[in-house]
Amino acid sequence: MRRVGRLPQTMTLPSPRTRVFHAEMRALWAAVRRDRPALGLPAFFPADAYVQVKTIYDARADWQARLVGDFNLDVRAAHALLGSHPSAARLLRVSVPIADAHWIPPGVCDNRIGYYEVPNARVVYRQAGTVRSFGIASMISWRGLWFVVHLGAILRATDAGQVDDPSVGPGVSVPSNTC
Repeated sequence: MRRVGRLPQTMTLPSPRTRVFHAEMRALWAAVRRDRPALGLPAFFPADAYVQVKTIYDARADWQARLVGDFNLDVRAAHALLGSHPSAARLLRVSVPIADAHWIPPGVCDNRIGYYEVPNARVVYRQAGTVRSFGIASMISWRGLWFVVHLGAILRATDAGQVDDPSVGPGVSVPSNTC
């Protein structure tokens, strides 16, 4: 899966109904339940793709330090949301508001290559008989696959992990304009 980041981008709009997407989201859920962020990296935007996308200096270092660093903090914050019995939480689905997906063209947001972005997907789970959810702040595409790029927040005021819009029930995806 990681090799996909070495291949060139396509303009294929990803589907959240593929076996690959479901496997990625199970990996993300395992990371959250077990408080082991590395388990979720199959769901995370590949470093080689990020290097191809960004025009910033040392994109690989930015991917590792900022993006993966924030992802690690956010996975730990989502794990804490599950309380004292995280193993009792069961993933029901990840809802992706595909109607809110939009193409980010080259030249916007320090990008040299375009991609699809979808904000505010929802991780829906059941715990102690109650359906709950939290958001995925932003997912972006690479070669027709969705990847998490910002789990808890896109912009943050602190270096603490964040959980995006935790809710009782499946929650609501709200359209937003992000990069």
